[in-house]
Amino acid sequence: MATIIKRENKRIYRDGDKLVKVFDDTFTKADILNEALNNARVEETGLKIPKLLNVSKTDEGWAITREYIEGKTLSELMAEHPDKEDEYLEKFVDLQLEIHSKRAPHLNKIKDKMHAKISASSYEATVRFDLHNRLEGMKTHKKVLHGDYCPSNIIVTPDGEYYIIDWAHATQGNASADAARTYLVFCLEDKKELAEKYLNLFCKKADIPKQLVQQWMPIVACSQSVKNKPEEKELLDSWVNVFDFQ
Repeated sequence: MATIIKRENKRIYRDGDKLVKVFDDTFTKADILNEALNNARVEETGLKIPKLLNVSKTDEGWAITREYIEGKTLSELMAEHPDKEDEYLEKFVDLQLEIHSKRAPHLNKIKDKMHAKISASSYEATVRFDLHNRLEGMKTHKKVLHGDYCPSNIIVTPDGEYYIIDWAHATQGNASADAARTYLVFCLEDKKELAEKYLNLFCKKADIPKQLVQQWMPIVACSQSVKNKPEEKELLDSWVNVFDFQ
């Protein structure tokens, strides 16, 4: 098997027409089985994603095997063809709206996940209380949410097919939460201009006011903070401590 990506706590290999993701012991068995289950449940919606093939225990640790999709990430293509940024962004938003059009009633709920993240954060009790209340006041929807939707999680094949990968964070709930998460990812990558362009386009195509997405931003920032990355702290703090986007 050829190693494609090495990360701090996982390795990804290509084995012919298969992709094998191997996890170290910082991941619980439940985490790995939940990621595989998410993949299987999202497959049933008919979205174009790599199919889950098996879950196994290897000498290196637990592993998830999926179909290997040949191609480049949308992130790579956007970097290679900056003149096509608007065209790629249109497709990017259309794909996200297609995700949100699906239902997978057995996925975990976004509100449950975010309540747990808020409780696990290091923010003081008063801030956590406000965030829990804000979250509880959000409308409850049942849309499929990717949870980490960004151009690097889309593979474009040589014949122009688009596949959405990495469903580890998939939940069901309010689409505005998913859009807020995507906006945050762009900002953390220091792509503020692209973030604004994305948000305007998403809200236009989804026909929702920007304020609905912005209301989720303190919550998704708090959920990101539990990763404890020092370089992100200033930006996340600035979002968590702003409660009115009027």
